[in-house]
Amino acid sequence: MQFTRRHLLTSLLATAALPREALALPGEPFPVFASDAQQVPYRFRRREVDYSGSEAAGTIVVDTRHKFLFLVLGRGRAIRYGVGVGRAGYAWSGVAIVGRKAKWPRWTPTPDQMAHSKIAASYAAGLDGGMTNPLGARALYLYQNGRDTFYRIHGTPDPTSIGYSFSSGCIRMLNMDVADLYERVGVGTRVVVLGSGG
Repeated sequence: MQFTRRHLLTSLLATAALPREALALPGEPFPVFASDAQQVPYRFRRREVDYSGSEAAGTIVVDTRHKFLFLVLGRGRAIRYGVGVGRAGYAWSGVAIVGRKAKWPRWTPTPDQMAHSKIAASYAAGLDGGMTNPLGARALYLYQNGRDTFYRIHGTPDPTSIGYSFSSGCIRMLNMDVADLYERVGVGTRVVVLGSGG
């Protein structure tokens, strides 16, 4: 996750510019805008699609090359979400499980993020969940062999980042989409993140 002034400005402007009717999820402590989807190309908007992969129903498959996340439904179908992925040198691939889930998670930058960003370093003690938090409305924490990989599937305060590679390796989703996925999967869900070649 690359945390920049752009994240802060984009999220603050979006909050100020959209009318209250744009709020789509009731009962949230912070607004989650359905209209965020209008800021991404149509191909990255959530939809049910045909799916020919071999993964079992309930599996999350992330296609980093094409910037899609699939929740396999079975019987040749999946829900497809547009995502943003890690930039060159930061992308992660492999098989993991959802080891933890959180709503409006607290973000603490990694040592690498703090070394490369003065803004990230200013949040060394962490940043509570909210409109400017780079993890957005939800986070799914990816674990391997019982250990946190420090990679996440999470929301974003910057919907225009969907479809691009510029994070520090995490998988970013629209807040509406990650909230939808969060309700559909549980801890223990298998996650397959395909590399850029696959």
